[in-house]
Formats: sequence, structure tokens, C-alpha cells
Amino acid sequence: MKTVWYCILLFTLLFLPLSSVGSEKPVTSSSAIPNLLDEDAISLDNEVIDKEHGVPVYDPLESMNRFFFEVNDRLYIYVVKPLTKGYSRVLPYELRESLGNFFLNISFPVNFLNSVLQGDIRTLTVVTQRFIINSTLGVYGLVDVAASEFDIGPRRADFGQTLGRWGVGDGLFIYWPLIGPSNLRDTLGLAVDTFAKPLPYIYDDRVIDLTIYSTERINVLSLHPDLYDDLKRYSLDPYIAARQIYSEYRRGLLIRD
Repeated sequence: MKTVWYCILLFTLLFLPLSSVGSEKPVTSSSAIPNLLDEDAISLDNEVIDKEHGVPVYDPLESMNRFFFEVNDRLYIYVVKPLTKGYSRVLPYELRESLGNFFLNISFPVNFLNSVLQGDIRTLTVVTQRFIINSTLGVYGLVDVAASEFDIGPRRADFGQTLGRWGVGDGLFIYWPLIGPSNLRDTLGLAVDTFAKPLPYIYDDRVIDLTIYSTERINVLSLHPDLYDDLKRYSLDPYIAARQIYSEYRRGLLIRD
């Protein structure tokens, strides 16, 4: 896994100058979600602008991205979805929810460091409080006591968001095999955030890396089993819908509340 991320990091660094294209202005609301049934958009020189939200998405690799979207879709249908159903049958919802809380809790170094880099005192305070409370009262993060008892909900900060708040644009949209929708800025951010995660420093085993990553993704899907199916069901073009939703969501994170 580390070798893969080194390659991705190198790729994004080589093409990062393209990131000035595409997202000079964030969306006006972090809660704005595109209408999945509205595929009406303006396309100019590989830059797709959604009429409803005015959000430019630079997608010169659309043919390749659509191919990988189809690959991921087939993997989801024939591998991931059956695996998720089996996983859900074996582990009760409460245990899966606890695992989700645990994975969120151990992401504290990523959230903490990026909150510092962004100068976001509010997020820094929240993620620190949550980590202390959930690591102690929440039994190493298995129970989200901070949210249930202290009304301190989760907040996230990642290096892609950090770069965005520093003024780095999205860059071209890219749909990665297995990983899913992203762009050059967020791909670089994901690669950098990997080095801030604590577990890889405890061991040096790619099999364990892959197992933990797969378990985390399967666990998330098991908690939201209809999310992807609804995307496909209620959109005329699932690829465009996924691209719009991802772009809106990521740009919404750049707005300070």
C-alpha cells in the first residue's frame, strides 16, 4: 500500500500545477447537494459547469474516468456488495457502529495536524475534546461518548481540505480504481494524510495495511448499505451524479462555519 501511495503522490506532484483550474470559488453553502436528476450542464473545453450550482469541474480524463467508474461498479456488484452483506450478517449493527467509532477515533492525528495547518481553532478544539473523551470514557473510542453525552459531534480535517483553504484549486477530476472519485488536490492530500496515521508505524506489513483499509471501507458501507444503490437508482447518469456530489461536498468543506 505504501508503494501505491508513493506513486500517487509522485503523480499528483507532477500535475499539481493544473490545480489552478476548476475551483477558484467555493460553493456558497456546505449543505448544497446537486439534484441527481438534473444532468443539464454546460461543457466547455473539458470543463463541465453545473447550471444549478455554477460549480466548474475540470474533467479532461472523462473517458478514462468512466471506464474506472464501470470497473468499480462491477467490483461493487459482484464482490463488495455480497461481501458487505455477509459482513453485516456476521457482525451486529452495534458492533459495526463501534468499529466505525474506533476508526474515526484513531484518525485523530490527521484531524489534529490539519486543523493546526488550517488555523481552525474550533475544529482543533472539537477533535481534541472528542479524542480525550472517547479514548477514556468511550473505551478506546469504541463508544462515541463525546457525541451522545456531551453533544460534541465529529469534525474532520484532511490535507486536501488544507490545500484548498490555502488557495490550491481542485485540479482535474479523477476517478481512481478501488478508491473512487477524487481530484488531483485531494489525491495528494490523501497520500500525505496516510503518513499521519498511527497504525502503519506500529508494524510494517502491506497485508495488514490492506486488511485494515478494506475492513474500514466495508464497515462504512455496511452502515450505509443503500447509499450507492440510491445514487444509481435516482440519477440519469450515475457517473455525472457522483462527480457532482463529490465536487459539491469537497468544496463545501472549504467554508468555515
